[in-house]
Amino acid sequence: MLHRLSRKSPTLGRLLAGLCLVLAGLLDSLPIQAADILLTGAEDSPGVQSFAQALSELRPTDNVRFQPLASLPAPGELPAATRLILLDLPSLDWRLQEAQGPATLVLRISRLQARQRFGTNLPPQLSLLWSDPPLDRQLRLTRLVLPQARRVGVLYDSHSEFLLEELHRAAQPLGFELVTERWDNTNDSRPLQSLLKNSDVLLGLDDPDLYNPKTAKNLLLSSYARQLALVGPNAAFVKAGSLASTYSDQSDWLAVLDELLDRPTTNWPRMLYPQHFKVLSNPQVARSLGIEQMNDASVATQLAEGESRP
Repeated sequence: MLHRLSRKSPTLGRLLAGLCLVLAGLLDSLPIQAADILLTGAEDSPGVQSFAQALSELRPTDNVRFQPLASLPAPGELPAATRLILLDLPSLDWRLQEAQGPATLVLRISRLQARQRFGTNLPPQLSLLWSDPPLDRQLRLTRLVLPQARRVGVLYDSHSEFLLEELHRAAQPLGFELVTERWDNTNDSRPLQSLLKNSDVLLGLDDPDLYNPKTAKNLLLSSYARQLALVGPNAAFVKAGSLASTYSDQSDWLAVLDELLDRPTTNWPRMLYPQHFKVLSNPQVARSLGIEQMNDASVATQLAEGESRP
């Protein structure tokens, strides 16, 4: 009798397995603690509210809110668990007032803007999400749309000169020869004309001192006169008349934020280019230069497949 009963009794392993299942069920039924995600910027515009609302919809279990910069206390007075997202440069300047404060994502800051504020020493409490297209991505775009090009012309000034070393490293494996001209005085067209004579294509750096509404006409007309394409520096310049550029729009940035906010703040990168991006081309410019019209989505897919980013 005793022998039969012991054979039917659950083993220790079965008891532990059952207990684990019960505990798992209890844990699943417990409410997930919402993260406090605070977006701030100097202006409270419909666009900002739309962005905050879209992020809130992506993260329904979190407390996502926008609060104007003027209504915030000093950074060190915010709860340490807050996940802070800065939307503009005034909010970055406010955050830099003191080292104390929550972990912070700086959304859409350019390499030049960061260099002007930090030099080469990035504050440890900040994670910088770059707004300008990565140089290697722009060069690979150039290779895809202009496979015969060899000499890539690049204008730079004292602010963007620090990018040249990185640009050289990215150009070499693609078989490009980099031709550079310093252009400190944009009223003097001689550096531009010299560059055009010695290049197969121009690659624009996202340097607003060189590429802006005042210089656009001279840059574009001069390059077209020599039947040279300008790639970049950004989507706005493509609409003005350059051939093509990579860029990230609001949906791409929301996807990046959603992924980062799933991580512990200790695992946030110090700096990051968005891995989500698109390609914009100007069909009219392509036709005028005798370049086959590209399928932007297809080109973006090819570029993404060729990237290996952590």
